[in-house]
Amino acid sequence: MAETNDTEKKDQASEPSAAEELKKAAQAAENAQGAEVPPEVAQSSPEQDLNAQLAAAQAKAAENFDLYVRAVAEMENVRRRCAEDVQKAQKFSIEKFAQNLLPVVDSFEKALEACSDVDGPMREGILATHRQFMHALEVSGMTLIDPKGEKFDPNTQQAIAMVPASEGQAAGDVAQVFQHGWKIHERVLRPAMVSVVQG
Repeated sequence: MAETNDTEKKDQASEPSAAEELKKAAQAAENAQGAEVPPEVAQSSPEQDLNAQLAAAQAKAAENFDLYVRAVAEMENVRRRCAEDVQKAQKFSIEKFAQNLLPVVDSFEKALEACSDVDGPMREGILATHRQFMHALEVSGMTLIDPKGEKFDPNTQQAIAMVPASEGQAAGDVAQVFQHGWKIHERVLRPAMVSVVQG
């Protein structure tokens, strides 16, 4: 029994030494591989690494600069579009209200036509109110379209009849205005209803 124990102890003692020998052999192999690399290659490796890192950093910087330029351009476009939207909102904010007022203007004109042969305070009052109303519309950026005697313009006028030419009229002239048109700034609120001289 004692001999068996001694043998086991010797085997256990020999195992760590075998592991150490294997470790030493692996280190020797690594040292041998390192020794095979030429000195000039070993010296140039850090420089190559630095060059690669520099190239990568320059590429990243160029990419970031491109993204920055694009972001600045996009922000400028957004700022310009917002400024245009605000300007349009200021100019055309009363467009719907102005369209609702046009029948009132037409009623004033019909009233003035109806009392054209009448003199007195009634007519004077209608004229004064009409002038004030027209001034308020003009101050708000609205302009009257009265194309009588002008060439027909399909952008601001709507032809509802064709009439034969009279003296002094040419083909395409506006012969009569049935209903005035209106613009708010450069936008047409309502085209003028007209008759046009035939060609």
